[in-house]
Amino acid sequence: TRGPIRLVAQFPPGGLVDTVSRLLAPHLSQALGQSVVVENRPGAGGLIGTDIVAKQPADGYTLLVHIVSISGFAEVDKLYGRPVKFTRDDFIPIARFIAAGRPVIGICNGFQSLVRAGLLPGAPGAVALGHNESGFFDCRWVRIQPVSARSVWTRELVEDIDCPIAHGEGRYVHPDHVSLEAAGQVALRYRSTNPNGSVGDIAGVSDPTGLVLGLMPHPENHIVVRQHPHHRRGGGGSAHLGLRI
Repeated sequence: TRGPIRLVAQFPPGGLVDTVSRLLAPHLSQALGQSVVVENRPGAGGLIGTDIVAKQPADGYTLLVHIVSISGFAEVDKLYGRPVKFTRDDFIPIARFIAAGRPVIGICNGFQSLVRAGLLPGAPGAVALGHNESGFFDCRWVRIQPVSARSVWTRELVEDIDCPIAHGEGRYVHPDHVSLEAAGQVALRYRSTNPNGSVGDIAGVSDPTGLVLGLMPHPENHIVVRQHPHHRRGGGGSAHLGLRI
């Protein structure tokens, strides 16, 4: 039999990546019916952990928990004239991971990557995440409403979720968002305000299987009540934690 699934965190214990990894591990273990362990491999701004995962067999037993774009590493190498150590092609194709019935979530830049990869609904070139309607980078807290029973990430959610946004290109564009909603693929909607001009106030969408979720807000930045800016004045609360996603 194979050993446990390894979640490789690129940064030391106690940081955001480590905290998110350790909160995620038991839920993954329960969903997959298999042991999941967190392994910290810090150093070189995340490159060491990423390099370790890139060299593992593409069998889904070694997963990377990261907060930067994998392709960004390659671009930095090119910028400084260094040999490119690894690219997306060194990692197990996400489509194969999904086909195995395993859930995938893309947050902010991850949402953009899933859209560009064609893993979220819409014809190529017709769906995009464009510049914010305001023309500015926006960083603030928003409230988002779970609205889909199809998505495995949101179907058991009852309360709205409070979490921050931090993006300049978060305006979701889709040629037929009404049909998308009718299909149950609009997973999350901006409830407090639409910060970027997304069509239909859409904050997150899922693929037809419900396994893939893409969203612009950052639920991973609201995993404990004290992270909410108004937690001392009754704001946030455990019912609205981003961790629930």
